[in-house]
Amino acid sequence: MSALTPLTRVTLAFVRLFAPLFGILFIVPLALAENPAGGGTSQHGLAPLSDDRQVPRALLPPGAAEMDSGPSDVIFPQQAITIRFNHAKHLGKEIGTKCKTCHGGAYTSTTANDALVPNGELCDACHSTDHTDLAKVKPGDDAMGQCAFCHVGYKNGDGNTVPTLALPRANLVFNHKTHADRNIACAQCHGAIDQLELATRDQLPRMQGCFNCHQKPDSASRGEAKSACDTCHFKGDRGTVIKTMFASGTLQPPRWLHNAEHTPDFLERHKQVAADDSQFCANCHKEDFCTDCHDGRTRPRTIHPSDYLNMHAIEARMETQKCQSCHREQSFCVDCHLRAGVAESSPVNAKDNARFHPAKSIWSDPPRRAGHHSFEAERNLNQCVSCHTERDCVVCHGALGVGGGFDPHQNGFVAGCATQLRRNPRPCLVCHEPTDRDLTRCK
Repeated sequence: MSALTPLTRVTLAFVRLFAPLFGILFIVPLALAENPAGGGTSQHGLAPLSDDRQVPRALLPPGAAEMDSGPSDVIFPQQAITIRFNHAKHLGKEIGTKCKTCHGGAYTSTTANDALVPNGELCDACHSTDHTDLAKVKPGDDAMGQCAFCHVGYKNGDGNTVPTLALPRANLVFNHKTHADRNIACAQCHGAIDQLELATRDQLPRMQGCFNCHQKPDSASRGEAKSACDTCHFKGDRGTVIKTMFASGTLQPPRWLHNAEHTPDFLERHKQVAADDSQFCANCHKEDFCTDCHDGRTRPRTIHPSDYLNMHAIEARMETQKCQSCHREQSFCVDCHLRAGVAESSPVNAKDNARFHPAKSIWSDPPRRAGHHSFEAERNLNQCVSCHTERDCVVCHGALGVGGGFDPHQNGFVAGCATQLRRNPRPCLVCHEPTDRDLTRCK
């Protein structure tokens, strides 16, 4: 409950000043009664700290971040706490109880499904109440024994019907007994509850805090429990990956864990995460989850731009291994090239599945005219070399090519061939042998 606002304080001061003049009986409701100690309200146990102040990080469970948003909503579903309770008072010197006094079941519990919150019978000894029969609860004589003292929202006349306390079970594999047997104190998982009043779900464990022990090397302090995902998380129906779908939401890794938080930018980041540790991804995803996108049938637009069909041939020759990381030559490349007619074994001049090049009478037979391969090579040589190697040209154009070869030199080339040969002999040796008689004229 919040402290009194300035407006409320002014109102109370006004009433105190003028009430005696009008014979008004001055009654301040409990909710507005000021705490003589100063600052807050007289009611405690309705929030972690008086005046509903924010809990400092030092009092939160280990692993809580600087700007902590609480534990996972999926692992620990939201709660409805309808009980007023002051832990600091009960665990302090005034009463002196221990955690085990009220939560003794935690020392024998082996599953997160166990109910570890005490029922009213533990309260009867001090509050003079009787909870032995929950259908006929008997309140105490004083104020601390009235139902409304502990049950928030209870009104006179409600009988034995109190607001429902909702503490959903954690979606987690957890054994309290194992931890208690190893003398792991409650504060190592739940924080400094002895300094708080109402304990909320903010005092539930954080995953980073669990790793303080579970990621230690083999030692007595860590025990047998390792940091594998299925140590704490449920396995799915197939028993090979952990369960991620719950009524409370979908379980996803946090950002600090391998940079794997599934935010909108993860589509771009996931390749680096998967490359660094593919086994980490395999904790939640089967291989078919990856192949649904990476089998080469679905074209990721971030990898292949819209005009990639025209560009892919050159890249395929430059980085064959990169292409084959997704595509298989015989089942993907050859199949597509056969359908498109871009293969040596494609049918010649078939109407429905024509070869990539025009008919021989246009493409290679004389006379040279528009559409002839010589014109196309001069216009866009890059397109030719995306499929053909230099050797393909030499088969016809070399000095010993088909029909004696086709002279690629222009008229008067012999006059300057010696300079060309001396400057860069490689183009000459593509067609000519070093002992070729025609080549000796240029030496």
